[in-house]
Amino acid sequence: MPDASCLHIAIAGLSLCASATQAQAPTPDARLAALYTEEWGWRLREMARTDQPGEGAATDHFPKVDAASQQARLAYWTRTLASLDGIPFDSLSAEMKVNAQVFRATITALAADIQYRTYEAPFNSDTFFWTEFTPRQGFTTALAYRTYLGRLRDVPRYFDEQVANLRAGLARGYTIPRVSTVGRDKTIEPYVQPNTTNPLYAAFTRMPANIPAAEQSALRAEASAVIREVVAPAYGRLLAMMRAEYLPKTRTTIAAADLPDGNAFYQAMIEKFTTLRLTARQIHDIGLTEVARIEAEMEATKERAGFKGTMAEFFTFLRTDPQFYAKTPRELLSYSAYISKKADGKLSQTIGFLPRYRHGILPVPDNLAPIYTGGRGGLESCLMNTYNLPARPLYTIPPLTLHECTPGHSFQAALALEGPERPPFRRGAGFSGYTEGWGLYTEWLGTVMGIYETPYEDFGRLTYEMWRACRLVIDTGIHQFGWSRERAMEYLRVRAPLSEHEITTEVERYIAWPAQALAYKLGEIQIRRHRREAEERLGAKFDQRKFHDAILAIGAVPLPVLEERMARFIAEGGASPR
Repeated sequence: MPDASCLHIAIAGLSLCASATQAQAPTPDARLAALYTEEWGWRLREMARTDQPGEGAATDHFPKVDAASQQARLAYWTRTLASLDGIPFDSLSAEMKVNAQVFRATITALAADIQYRTYEAPFNSDTFFWTEFTPRQGFTTALAYRTYLGRLRDVPRYFDEQVANLRAGLARGYTIPRVSTVGRDKTIEPYVQPNTTNPLYAAFTRMPANIPAAEQSALRAEASAVIREVVAPAYGRLLAMMRAEYLPKTRTTIAAADLPDGNAFYQAMIEKFTTLRLTARQIHDIGLTEVARIEAEMEATKERAGFKGTMAEFFTFLRTDPQFYAKTPRELLSYSAYISKKADGKLSQTIGFLPRYRHGILPVPDNLAPIYTGGRGGLESCLMNTYNLPARPLYTIPPLTLHECTPGHSFQAALALEGPERPPFRRGAGFSGYTEGWGLYTEWLGTVMGIYETPYEDFGRLTYEMWRACRLVIDTGIHQFGWSRERAMEYLRVRAPLSEHEITTEVERYIAWPAQALAYKLGEIQIRRHRREAEERLGAKFDQRKFHDAILAIGAVPLPVLEERMARFIAEGGASPR
């Protein structure tokens, strides 16, 4: 029988029993749990979740994005951080210390975005508020379809608020640089179609058999009407505004330093994306060191390939020889699928805990492909870009597939879905240094897994590693040290045999999204350092499966938190974290 003198409390997975006196002064753990539980519930309501596995029920509307709502969120998160400051960190349990650090980094980043009013430029060179809610596939229930239809009905209101923000950004000189907006208006065009060719209708073309035929028919008819009468006209108004008003007035400078309060903004973005307290100069110098190291590895790999010419001549050979390029989209997708299945076959030797969830491999949608990256991972599917095949060398498909699919982002997303029970805000956390660091680490891990079959494929891996090292130099060069777009492109062109198309889209992405590209290499450098330290300290006791489990089991965390976790992994003798 429960102790009558106890007050039983259950907060975010914590089961606590406290006396009436103790209940008046909850423990630091309980105070923290109450704070992040309240904030997460509030955030779900504010941000209007969509149908993503693990995120709970979707909403039938988009979030409010008007300036008043944004400032109200900033005030809320400012109060939340003040409350967090009042909880004694040293008195928290070990797991709650991790929760506190993840929570602080998350809220600080959310607040920084609003502080610098990044919502006034709500898109970049390849990510757009007008395409990001397009489903990759259909839904599983009739209710989910109706909820989706509710969001489509909300498009006009949502777009009106985004347009007001765009105009506010124009008024104060805060816009995406013009060079990174050229042609992006074309991504809106397919959505102007008032019929079933509209990409937002695609989810209705294949509906699950558990929905009766009559209900399917009714839902399709409703979708057609909503797209024709509500959605397509809203996109038409957006397209007209972008072409007549916004795009012609975007700024002609490219540096973050040229924005209002630009230097402070860039430093805030560095800390947001990398979760490290590094300056632009420090990151620039790290990049230069990495570029020099990788150049030496490239020379050695060129020799293994038996090529007798210079590196510049080798680049020309790689960029032009037909053997390195797919002739059809199916060939590229098939090559990626082969690499993914080959990686699947090595997982039992590489990682201890394997998730059940599986992903597919799909082409990047046609309306995005011309300005999209080479690929992008996701829980349900891993996208590969089959647009402009002469710009998609096959020797980079192995590292790209490892990074985006398995054991990279798609695999990592499945682990997060099926991983240890944690507060929901931890499952919703995303830190680029951790997630992208893991993705880039898996490219190198392919050398251990036996993925790369030829010197050319290994050179493709080094091409990608060089690309990410160059990012450290280029991003800081553009946003802090006065580099031009042309200088940035030439720096990448002479160091990595990427196609001109890839070089252009990548540099324009760095221009449009300050500091985001810095996280990849910095995270990978740290993870590879942890592995070296573990191998040296543990010797014969080192087991890469346990090492990888220790990294993956903690979930997305700031890099300083990962540093603490891996130090403990080594101190505990490389024991399994599960």
